[in-house]
Amino acid sequence: MSQLVNLQVQTREKRGKEAAKKLRANDYIPAVFYSPEGENISLQVRVGTFHKVWLKAGTTSVVELEFLQNNETVKKPALIWSVDKHPYKTVYMHIDFYGVDLTKEVTVSVPVEVTGKPKGAEDGGVLEIYRQTLDVTCLPINMPNQVVIDVTKLTIGDNINMEDVKLPSGTRVDFEENFAVVGLVPPYQEKTEDEETEEGAEQEEGATEESSADE
Repeated sequence: MSQLVNLQVQTREKRGKEAAKKLRANDYIPAVFYSPEGENISLQVRVGTFHKVWLKAGTTSVVELEFLQNNETVKKPALIWSVDKHPYKTVYMHIDFYGVDLTKEVTVSVPVEVTGKPKGAEDGGVLEIYRQTLDVTCLPINMPNQVVIDVTKLTIGDNINMEDVKLPSGTRVDFEENFAVVGLVPPYQEKTEDEETEEGAEQEEGATEESSADE
């Protein structure tokens, strides 16, 4: 479960591309804190400081932003909502912090993690993960870092559907359709030359029939 992680940041007054460029040149990352209550605060954070917290918290653990505002220390619980990186350089371009109320539920996209070796793997079954993430709803401090699914009992043709996924206490995934999250499918088979020739002939025949119908 998530633990509150402290992150020291600073407010910033200057905005725009040039100001952001100067910040990055001085080892800072431009950022913004916003909340459902309408707060919007421009911030900056040192690269090294953020990197350590980012590795620990990811997008699911609550961080406690701490900064000076009007000569007073302010603390804001938030989620690291999005991190923009440079397309090919190891540079953080911008960070969005989403303010949360620790007493109110929030919905976050949480990664799916599978554990165990499927029983049917011995027969050549291939594990398919249909959902890489699940939208989990709970109090911010209870948000899991991942949803772990045990696939040990799967045989070929089996699926683990959403209603079968065991979630941590106090968390839920709202869904109308009981969709498959992971499954074990038959081994992939390459088509033989004869099968490819037959398939090509069928496609050609279908195209000929369609052309005749148009005439």
